[in-house]
Amino acid sequence: MTKLVGTPDEDWLDMSPFVVHFSKPSGKRTAYDNCLSILAARRIEARAPFGIGKDYDASPKSACFSEIPLHYLKRLADVRGSYGIGFRKEFLIGRDGGPIMYAYKDTMHAKAMRKMVSSAHGNPKDPIWKVAPFVDQPGSYGTKSYFYEWEREWRHIGDLDFHQNDAAFLIIPEDLHSAARGFFNDAEYENLGPNFKCPFIDPYWDAAKVKIALNEAQS
Repeated sequence: MTKLVGTPDEDWLDMSPFVVHFSKPSGKRTAYDNCLSILAARRIEARAPFGIGKDYDASPKSACFSEIPLHYLKRLADVRGSYGIGFRKEFLIGRDGGPIMYAYKDTMHAKAMRKMVSSAHGNPKDPIWKVAPFVDQPGSYGTKSYFYEWEREWRHIGDLDFHQNDAAFLIIPEDLHSAARGFFNDAEYENLGPNFKCPFIDPYWDAAKVKIALNEAQS
């Protein structure tokens, strides 16, 4: 895969060449259950609309990712769980995904975006719906506030289908790495499901351990 112009040097620890998607608990299903479903189906489902036009019926659903540096994955794991999947940024960009932008509440560009979104109400074919999911509006809303820039969020409109070889790594607690490797090997051998042969990363590892895991996969 061609390296993107501007891709950060591997020693720039404040940036990442990867995006990650964490599974979350839902109903009676744990984050582990939902992660297994994603990996078995090789699909991350777009479950809800996001962005500046999310309250309009025409707003499409999106799948969410983060480009947070891998040695800070604990910030996401603390609120979502310890299971997920990572891709290189090039993979998501090649499927029309990308980083979101911020139009702070009540700024002139936020007002301009909201006006365009309002004008497209009821028209899902309006091109604004290819942009609106990628624009968030941080700010205070009554007793609540929305400030999540630290997540460095990326999105993909619609479900994201992938092949197991597209995965750059899986996010799994370290004490389950051996069992997970055996599970995927058995699934391939018995023709029951895909085998993810990529590296496994614990979301609570430091930068050194993450680098070792990624380097071992390339050797």
